Amino acid sequence: MAKKTAKRRRVEVCVISDVHLGTYGCHAPELLRYLKSIRPRTLVLNGDIVDIWQFSKSYWPAAHMRVVRHLAGMAAKGTRIHYLTGNHDELLRKFAGTRLGALSIENKLLLDLPHGQTWLFHGDVFDVTMRHSRWLARLGGHGYDLLILLNRFVNWGLHRLGRPRVALSKVVKDRVKSAVSLVSDFEQTAASIAADRGYRYVACGHIHCPEIKDLTTGAGLVTYLNSGDWVENLTALEYTATAGWQLYRYQDDEAQHQPEPTEEPEPDETDAAADAPAAVLLADLLREIGMK
Repeated sequence: MAKKTAKRRRVEVCVISDVHLGTYGCHAPELLRYLKSIRPRTLVLNGDIVDIWQFSKSYWPAAHMRVVRHLAGMAAKGTRIHYLTGNHDELLRKFAGTRLGALSIENKLLLDLPHGQTWLFHGDVFDVTMRHSRWLARLGGHGYDLLILLNRFVNWGLHRLGRPRVALSKVVKDRVKSAVSLVSDFEQTAASIAADRGYRYVACGHIHCPEIKDLTTGAGLVTYLNSGDWVENLTALEYTATAGWQLYRYQDDEAQHQPEPTEEPEPDETDAAADAPAAVLLADLLREIGMK
């Protein structure tokens, strides 16, 4: 007899960013396991979900496709999904304003929540390198991907030795004063612009630094949020009406580190949709669009 499907946590809003599907550093299996553990009413994909900059036909693992199929299944079954464009998926910006059933593509988003209005956008607009030296930013992206690949080999060796994993890029960031300064400037700039517009919260991605903290600006107090990434930190932002905004860390979630069940659980509607052939998923989405 098949085991019952594990109960999913209900959240009003979930925000993930910087997944970088299509790169060696992406932790797609962990992301998929996380997505299957929650039932969000609204899901915000805050930029750099698919890494179009470094996309290669020779590297697109099955785990990455399963994430895409699962997201499509969530949309087909009613989860409202906002795809906010970032710099690594900037080609999608020409489609801003497009809506396909429960999925919409936008550059920024404002959510009116019980705890206060939350302004969401990726954040690359604050990146000086992005604005003035795009080629340098792309070069840096490739270098970052190589560092992450090296990090995987290092962590594999550490695991064999029974030692804790390390994040090389985080070590580099923490030890370079200019990087620390850039992160601080990024956070303060985002908070100041949000405060000037009268928003209580501002949520970004881009810098791969998960955070929730209050910042004082000339126009008042703003809570700065950053969803982090699924390359190094494996983090997300979650919102509920009772607890407000909270930072989720995959590494701290004991439930995610339990052994996978030996028997396949009986799939619910969302799982069934995610596991369906691509043609069936497309048909479901087209059917939903036709009902709008």
